[in-house]
Amino acid sequence: MLTREENELLCRVEGDTPMGGLMRRHWVPALLSEQLVESDGAPVRVRLFGEDLVAFRDTDGRIGVLGEFCPHRKASLFFGRNEECGLRCLYHGWKFDVDGKVLEMVSEPAESGFAEKVQHKAYPTEEAGGFIWVYMGPKELMPEFEPPAWAPTPEAKVSIVKIDLPCNWAQIMEGQIDSAHSSSLHSSDMKPARVTTAGTTATHWTRPSTDKNPRIQVQLTNYGFRYAAIRRPIVNAQTHDYIRLTVFVAPFAALIPPNASYNVATVIVPKDDVSSYFHFIAWGNDDCIDQESWRKFCVAQVGIDLDKTYKPMLRNKANNYLQDRKAMKLGDFTGVPGIPNQDIMMWESMGPIADRTSERLGASDIAIVQFRRVMIDAARKHAAGSEAIGLIEPHIPQAKLRSYQGIVPKSEDWRKLGASSEEVAVLDGMEQDETEAEMAAARG
Repeated sequence: MLTREENELLCRVEGDTPMGGLMRRHWVPALLSEQLVESDGAPVRVRLFGEDLVAFRDTDGRIGVLGEFCPHRKASLFFGRNEECGLRCLYHGWKFDVDGKVLEMVSEPAESGFAEKVQHKAYPTEEAGGFIWVYMGPKELMPEFEPPAWAPTPEAKVSIVKIDLPCNWAQIMEGQIDSAHSSSLHSSDMKPARVTTAGTTATHWTRPSTDKNPRIQVQLTNYGFRYAAIRRPIVNAQTHDYIRLTVFVAPFAALIPPNASYNVATVIVPKDDVSSYFHFIAWGNDDCIDQESWRKFCVAQVGIDLDKTYKPMLRNKANNYLQDRKAMKLGDFTGVPGIPNQDIMMWESMGPIADRTSERLGASDIAIVQFRRVMIDAARKHAAGSEAIGLIEPHIPQAKLRSYQGIVPKSEDWRKLGASSEEVAVLDGMEQDETEAEMAAARG
């Protein structure tokens, strides 16, 4: 468990908080490319770290992410006209380009030179992997943009579920790096089978293990950590292990163990202290599941399960997620369809910010304990002047990072599984898995 001060440090991202400052040093996946398809189309509201912004694609296809409120009289630019390479405020006609420069100030005398004295808040942008990214930290420290792990090449096929949720980023991220819960919460969707590797059907995933009590081992890295959930396989349990290896890429991403059809990743972006954007990503080659099929599989289709702003409109806390108790009696474990919806029910039930001061953790929570230690330590060090986690040398490009799952001989060193040669060279010099003492500490 954490102290109240540690919990606040982990969760709070607004203003000049240490965690918010650390996150702003990274390129942030702010919104989906599909939200800004049309040049001169409607602007989109975006909220990041408690800051209200507006995004638009201009006449030439360039993307701007500006402060939502006009610097003149603070009217919202969301209602503005997106035209002729700029966003024009409706109130007095001030017009801004993607860099926040004032192009026109029709309410002021041209000879006043006032337009040259005003610079509106604007953040640098990039587009890759199905997302529009922004950098919100000090411009003199802006890192070079690099492709994300789920889009190592421009040709990678990416399908994304996005859901706007009313809870803190950390409890969502902890769900992504908690392998133990999948054997219970998702047991109706991740079904044990006598297969040689994790697979997919139209309705569920399969995995070659019935083991609900994984042994957790963690490998620290300078970008976060990798950890193995080691289970008994259904076949050859005496000589082999079933390994599910998750990669936490601080501060936003977790690479989930893949299946035979596609890779899986999640991206959690804080809107503010008590709400977040959750993204569930399937990616791979040309035969990867398409966007709408992925959203249907996840029971998270826009216009059916979610509204056009990606907020749940069918299942939510107010209606108990339409949990079907009759289905539970007939064998469905949760009574709620869709892996993300099952997770959301758990995350939101913890409250807007989970109280970690009275938890009772066990050996299966080692990765959760490590996540908290890594991020709290990283926030403190960055606030004291150190480089942000994930930007520390030797740097491993995200496009080189991979998760892993498979049945391997018990003699196999899991730390090398899924790792590129570049990553192996770096990891060999770093701290390895958790000790027995740390496991005891995790139990509280």
